[in-house]
Amino acid sequence: MSELVARTGRHQQRYDAGCRLIAGCIPFRFRCSDGNNCDNSKKIVEVLMINSTSGPGLLFPKGGWENDETVEEAAAREALEEAGVRGELMHFLGHYHFKSKTLQDDFSPEGRCRAAMFALLVKEELASWPEQSRRVRTWVTIPEAALCCRHSWLLEALENGFNKWCDAGMVPTMGYTK
Repeated sequence: MSELVARTGRHQQRYDAGCRLIAGCIPFRFRCSDGNNCDNSKKIVEVLMINSTSGPGLLFPKGGWENDETVEEAAAREALEEAGVRGELMHFLGHYHFKSKTLQDDFSPEGRCRAAMFALLVKEELASWPEQSRRVRTWVTIPEAALCCRHSWLLEALENGFNKWCDAGMVPTMGYTK
């Protein structure tokens, strides 16, 4: 198997109406509340967050959507590159708008971004991944994620996208393997 490498640069970056298009996901899994047999206990949803490379707080994997991929492929790629996980995109959580000081360029001088976010059921955690030297991944409960989320738009995706989807009973109860 060849070594996984993160994409770099913005030469294939997508834009729309002055917004840089971003794709990302909220990776999740289930943990048994008693730590043993999930058949006899309540399953707890945990989400995977990664450290920010530009300051305190945690993030969900996300990054530029490029011309040679679908938005779903971009979200899955970002989860693999930044968090070292693979899984199944289960639900589109919505579009979220934000401004980025670090993502300003000729096509979006104000740093405007529009992120398409998805729920990703994690099926595999890789031992090594492209950004492992820069990223630490952390599994947390949804309330913990809300407390340590670095950006308000990611918190909105968690609360108004992911939580609403969970509360609607749409979250699958499939297993998780490591």
